[in-house]
Amino acid sequence: MTKTHRRRAREFALQGLYQWQLAKADPAAIARQLAEAKGFDKIDADYFKTLLEGTIAAAPELEKAIAPHLDREYRRLSPVERGILLLAGYELAYRPDVPYRAVINEAVELAKSYGGTDGYKFVNGVLDKLAAQLRAAEARK
Repeated sequence: MTKTHRRRAREFALQGLYQWQLAKADPAAIARQLAEAKGFDKIDADYFKTLLEGTIAAAPELEKAIAPHLDREYRRLSPVERGILLLAGYELAYRPDVPYRAVINEAVELAKSYGGTDGYKFVNGVLDKLAAQLRAAEARK
């Protein structure tokens, strides 16, 4: 299956969120660095920028929304799991134009590619609960 421009944007945004979590670097500096990376020309650059900047800006609020759905403390998640959950949480909360099932599917695919062995199952379970909270009307359909 070929990757869509948005899927690639999510991959780059996840890389940026990983850097941000570990180095606390400036989001604009992270975006500039990633823009130089191989394959960046094949992404939806506007969506990447929206995801990276929006997720970082909303991170404290998103962490609070995600935490009740976890089986362990938020800080004990790996940076990849945190990044995926923050990214998907941002899309669920702020991008109603993206169907919640698509958000969860994309997050699961990221977890399969970049997370631990069964991390995708964990991500799926958390996001199902988060979607029921943030997109209750859509999730009931």
